[in-house]
Parts: sequence; C-alpha cells; structure tokens
Amino acid sequence: METVVLTGPKHVGKSQTGAALAELLRVPFIDLDSRIESRTGKSPRTLYREGPDVFRNAETEALRSLIETIDAEKYGKRSIREVVAAGGGIVDNEAASALLQQEGILVVSIEVPVETAWERIRAEAERTGELPAFLNTENPQETHAALHRRRAAAARKLAGFTVSGAGTPQAIAWEIARAINKR
Repeated sequence: METVVLTGPKHVGKSQTGAALAELLRVPFIDLDSRIESRTGKSPRTLYREGPDVFRNAETEALRSLIETIDAEKYGKRSIREVVAAGGGIVDNEAASALLQQEGILVVSIEVPVETAWERIRAEAERTGELPAFLNTENPQETHAALHRRRAAAARKLAGFTVSGAGTPQAIAWEIARAINKR
C-alpha cells in the first residue's frame, strides 16, 4: 500500500489534481497545507512570516503525523491509501523530503512552464492582495523563476515519475492513475 504525494513548484495544480486523483481512486485526499493549518491554527503563510524554520517544522510534523497515523486495516486491500498534495517548497525542507523517501510513499512530480505558474501566482495575488511571503523581494517574478526551476528539478529527483500539469485536473489525474497501474 502506498500514499501518493504530489509535489512540484507553487501553482502547478497539486491540490486540484490531487482531489481529482483521490476521487478517481476512491481514496481520501489530504492537502498538507490544510493539515498544517488544522494542527497549528495558523495558515502556512502566517507560519512562514514567523520564520521559514517555523513553517518547515510545522510542515515536517504534519507530514510525519500523516505517515505515522496510517492504519492499513482501514484501507482494506487497496494499493493506494490516500493522495496528498504537498506544498511547493517541501523540496527545500530536508526533514520533510527525507520522510518522502520512506517505503510506502510514491512521489509524483507535476510540472508546468515557469510562465504558467507565474501567471497563476499573479492572478492569486490580485485576488488576495498579496504575494506569498517568499516572493516579497525586489523582483518577485525573477525570484519565482529561479525558485520554480530549482524546485521542479528537486521534485523530479524525489519523484517516482513526473507528469505535465497541462490540461484539466481530471485529465492529469487519469494520466497519474495510468502511470501507477503500469508500475
């Protein structure tokens, strides 16, 4: 039995694809950022503003608690226990990345072009009135591009396989499900 963890840079579609994949596989979906918030009472953005290490510790503990509370009896004979959408920066968190390399975890990297992710971030910033804290730099677009490229490469290294984030969440979920079945 495996937990499928979707990784990739910010705004590649991990949460929407994860929800679609969980529905397709008929397993629970867990958004790691939501789990962090429910455990700490604070949003990931708030924790990050308190300090990157504060956020990374919360992220690691949320992931650890998820892995430790998996009850095989609850899942019956399914090969996939659940689908988890990780945050875009999880690859920058050494402790959390180590947890993702444990047996029983299948990491899938989702990729989109840096320009696509930037447009999604920009659109969200227009809606919310703020950029993510890690992009509060002199040149947010340039900072994002460098982070996106580095994080995509790191996610690829952790992943059992990589899929394109082009298309609908449902189409990407089907692609992931087919890849899982081929293994």
